[in-house]
Amino acid sequence: MAERERRLTPPFGGVFVARKRVMGPDDVDRAVWRMAHEIIERNRGLEDVAIVGLQTGGVPLAHRLGEAMHQIDGVNVPVGSLDVAFYRDDIGLRPVLPEAVTDIAFDVGGRVVVLVDDVLFTGRTIRAALDALTDHGRARSVQLAVMVDRGHRELPIRPDYVGKNLPTRRDEVVNVADDGVELGEMMK
Repeated sequence: MAERERRLTPPFGGVFVARKRVMGPDDVDRAVWRMAHEIIERNRGLEDVAIVGLQTGGVPLAHRLGEAMHQIDGVNVPVGSLDVAFYRDDIGLRPVLPEAVTDIAFDVGGRVVVLVDDVLFTGRTIRAALDALTDHGRARSVQLAVMVDRGHRELPIRPDYVGKNLPTRRDEVVNVADDGVELGEMMK
Protein backbone atom coordinates (compact mmCIF):
# COMPACT_ATOMS: atom_id res chain seq x y z
CA MET A 1 0.00 0.00 0.00
CA ALA A 2 1.40 3.34 -0.99
CA GLU A 3 2.23 5.85 1.74
CA ARG A 4 -0.28 8.41 0.49
CA GLU A 5 -3.11 5.86 0.70
CA ARG A 6 -1.88 4.44 4.01
CA ARG A 7 -2.10 7.84 5.70
CA LEU A 8 -5.72 8.34 4.72
CA THR A 9 -7.11 4.82 4.69
CA PRO A 10 -9.82 4.21 7.29
CA PRO A 11 -9.39 4.35 10.21
CA PHE A 12 -7.63 7.48 8.85
CA GLY A 13 -4.12 7.39 10.14
CA GLY A 14 -4.24 3.76 11.18
CA VAL A 15 -1.11 1.66 11.33
CA PHE A 16 -0.43 -1.21 8.97
CA VAL A 17 0.17 -4.39 10.95
CA ALA A 18 1.83 -7.13 8.91
CA ARG A 19 0.55 -10.60 9.56
CA LYS A 20 2.57 -12.50 6.96
CA ARG A 21 5.49 -11.83 4.61
CA VAL A 22 4.59 -13.33 1.23
CA MET A 23 7.63 -12.14 -0.77
CA GLY A 24 11.11 -11.23 0.41
CA PRO A 25 13.54 -8.81 -1.28
CA ASP A 26 14.98 -11.56 -3.50
CA ASP A 27 11.46 -12.59 -4.56
CA VAL A 28 10.66 -8.98 -5.53
CA ASP A 29 13.93 -8.73 -7.50
CA ARG A 30 13.17 -11.97 -9.36
CA ALA A 31 9.63 -10.81 -10.14
CA VAL A 32 10.93 -7.47 -11.51
CA TRP A 33 13.48 -9.25 -13.72
CA ARG A 34 10.89 -11.77 -14.94
CA MET A 35 8.38 -9.02 -15.79
CA ALA A 36 11.13 -7.02 -17.57
CA HIS A 37 12.00 -10.05 -19.70
CA GLU A 38 8.30 -10.66 -20.44
CA ILE A 39 7.80 -7.03 -21.53
CA ILE A 40 10.81 -7.20 -23.86
CA GLU A 41 9.70 -10.54 -25.30
CA ARG A 42 6.05 -9.59 -25.83
CA ASN A 43 6.97 -6.32 -27.55
CA ARG A 44 9.85 -7.85 -29.56
CA GLY A 45 12.28 -5.37 -28.06
CA LEU A 46 11.81 -1.96 -26.56
CA GLU A 47 11.30 0.26 -29.61
CA ASP A 48 8.52 2.75 -28.81
CA VAL A 49 7.95 1.24 -25.32
CA ALA A 50 7.48 3.62 -22.38
CA ILE A 51 6.73 2.94 -18.72
CA VAL A 52 4.34 4.96 -16.58
CA GLY A 53 4.19 4.28 -12.84
CA LEU A 54 1.01 5.13 -10.95
CA GLN A 55 1.46 7.37 -7.92
CA THR A 56 2.53 6.45 -5.41
CA GLY A 57 3.17 2.72 -5.18
CA GLY A 58 3.76 2.07 -8.88
CA VAL A 59 6.45 4.72 -9.39
CA PRO A 60 9.34 2.91 -7.64
CA LEU A 61 8.38 -0.33 -9.39
CA ALA A 62 8.30 1.45 -12.77
CA HIS A 63 11.83 2.77 -12.21
CA ARG A 64 13.05 -0.70 -11.21
CA LEU A 65 11.50 -2.20 -14.36
CA GLY A 66 13.13 0.51 -16.49
CA GLU A 67 16.54 -0.18 -14.92
CA ALA A 68 16.14 -3.95 -15.41
CA MET A 69 15.16 -3.50 -19.07
CA HIS A 70 18.19 -1.27 -19.61
CA GLN A 71 20.47 -3.92 -18.10
CA ILE A 72 18.87 -6.68 -20.17
CA ASP A 73 18.52 -4.93 -23.54
CA GLY A 74 20.77 -1.86 -23.26
CA VAL A 75 17.89 0.50 -24.11
CA ASN A 76 16.92 3.46 -21.93
CA VAL A 77 13.15 3.18 -21.74
CA PRO A 78 11.41 6.46 -20.84
CA VAL A 79 9.81 6.27 -17.40
CA GLY A 80 7.09 8.63 -16.19
CA SER A 81 4.69 8.97 -13.28
CA LEU A 82 0.94 9.51 -13.29
CA ASP A 83 -1.38 10.72 -10.52
CA VAL A 84 -4.97 9.59 -11.02
CA ALA A 85 -6.55 11.12 -7.89
CA PHE A 86 -8.90 13.44 -9.79
CA TYR A 87 -9.89 10.79 -12.36
CA ARG A 88 -11.25 8.31 -9.83
CA ASP A 89 -14.94 7.43 -9.86
CA ASP A 90 -15.10 7.36 -6.05
CA ILE A 91 -13.86 10.92 -5.57
CA GLY A 92 -17.03 11.88 -3.66
CA LEU A 93 -17.10 8.68 -1.61
CA ARG A 94 -13.72 9.00 0.07
CA PRO A 95 -11.35 11.82 0.99
CA VAL A 96 -9.49 13.41 -1.90
CA LEU A 97 -5.85 12.57 -1.45
CA PRO A 98 -3.23 15.28 -1.87
CA GLU A 99 -2.19 15.51 -5.48
CA ALA A 100 1.07 13.77 -6.33
CA VAL A 101 3.29 14.52 -9.28
CA THR A 102 2.40 13.59 -12.83
CA ASP A 103 5.59 13.62 -14.85
CA ILE A 104 5.38 12.32 -18.40
CA ALA A 105 8.26 14.02 -20.22
CA PHE A 106 7.81 12.10 -23.47
CA ASP A 107 5.21 11.87 -26.19
CA VAL A 108 2.73 9.09 -25.42
CA GLY A 109 1.31 9.17 -28.95
CA GLY A 110 2.06 6.03 -30.94
CA ARG A 111 3.92 4.31 -28.11
CA VAL A 112 3.31 1.09 -26.26
CA VAL A 113 2.74 2.32 -22.70
CA VAL A 114 3.20 -0.09 -19.82
CA LEU A 115 1.19 1.14 -16.83
CA VAL A 116 2.78 -0.04 -13.58
CA ASP A 117 1.18 -0.31 -10.15
CA ASP A 118 2.08 -2.10 -6.94
CA VAL A 119 -1.27 -3.82 -6.23
CA LEU A 120 -4.24 -4.58 -8.48
CA PHE A 121 -7.46 -4.89 -6.49
CA THR A 122 -10.85 -3.72 -7.84
CA GLY A 123 -9.47 -2.27 -11.09
CA ARG A 124 -10.83 1.22 -10.44
CA THR A 125 -7.40 2.85 -10.18
CA ILE A 126 -6.42 1.37 -13.54
CA ARG A 127 -9.65 2.63 -15.11
CA ALA A 128 -8.80 6.09 -13.80
CA ALA A 129 -5.24 5.73 -15.11
CA LEU A 130 -6.52 4.94 -18.60
CA ASP A 131 -8.59 8.14 -18.52
CA ALA A 132 -5.67 10.20 -17.20
CA LEU A 133 -3.24 8.75 -19.74
CA THR A 134 -5.55 9.77 -22.59
CA ASP A 135 -5.00 13.42 -21.60
CA HIS A 136 -1.33 12.93 -22.53
CA GLY A 137 -1.89 11.47 -25.99
CA ARG A 138 -3.17 8.41 -27.79
CA ALA A 139 -0.95 5.43 -27.09
CA ARG A 140 -0.69 2.70 -29.71
CA SER A 141 -1.46 0.21 -26.94
CA VAL A 142 -1.53 0.08 -23.16
CA GLN A 143 -0.28 -2.87 -21.13
CA LEU A 144 -0.50 -3.39 -17.37
CA ALA A 145 2.21 -4.62 -14.99
CA VAL A 146 1.54 -5.14 -11.27
CA MET A 147 3.63 -6.64 -8.50
CA VAL A 148 0.57 -8.19 -6.77
CA ASP A 149 -2.80 -9.17 -8.23
CA ARG A 150 -5.04 -9.77 -5.23
CA GLY A 151 -8.31 -10.41 -7.06
CA HIS A 152 -11.72 -8.94 -6.15
CA ARG A 153 -12.11 -7.18 -9.50
CA GLU A 154 -15.11 -4.88 -9.96
CA LEU A 155 -14.20 -3.95 -13.54
CA PRO A 156 -13.09 -6.14 -16.47
CA ILE A 157 -9.38 -5.32 -16.11
CA ARG A 158 -6.62 -7.92 -16.24
CA PRO A 159 -2.85 -7.41 -15.92
CA ASP A 160 -0.46 -8.45 -18.68
CA TYR A 161 2.49 -8.91 -16.29
CA VAL A 162 2.15 -10.07 -12.67
CA GLY A 163 4.81 -10.48 -10.00
CA LYS A 164 2.56 -12.61 -7.77
CA ASN A 165 -1.08 -13.65 -7.72
CA LEU A 166 -2.15 -13.38 -4.09
CA PRO A 167 -5.73 -14.30 -3.20
CA THR A 168 -6.87 -12.15 -0.27
CA ARG A 169 -9.92 -11.29 1.78
CA ARG A 170 -11.47 -7.92 1.02
CA ASP A 171 -10.55 -6.58 4.47
CA GLU A 172 -6.86 -7.49 4.17
CA VAL A 173 -4.21 -4.99 3.11
CA VAL A 174 -1.22 -5.75 0.89
CA ASN A 175 1.94 -3.70 1.43
CA VAL A 176 4.52 -3.71 -1.38
CA ALA A 177 8.01 -2.34 -0.69
CA ASP A 178 11.54 -2.89 -2.02
CA ASP A 179 12.21 -5.26 0.85
CA GLY A 180 9.19 -7.45 0.16
CA VAL A 181 5.44 -7.89 0.15
CA GLU A 182 3.45 -8.23 3.35
CA LEU A 183 -0.15 -9.15 4.03
CA GLY A 184 -1.89 -7.64 7.04
CA GLU A 185 -4.52 -5.17 8.18
CA MET A 186 -4.90 -1.56 9.25
CA MET A 187 -5.23 -1.01 13.01
CA LYS A 188 -6.19 2.07 15.00
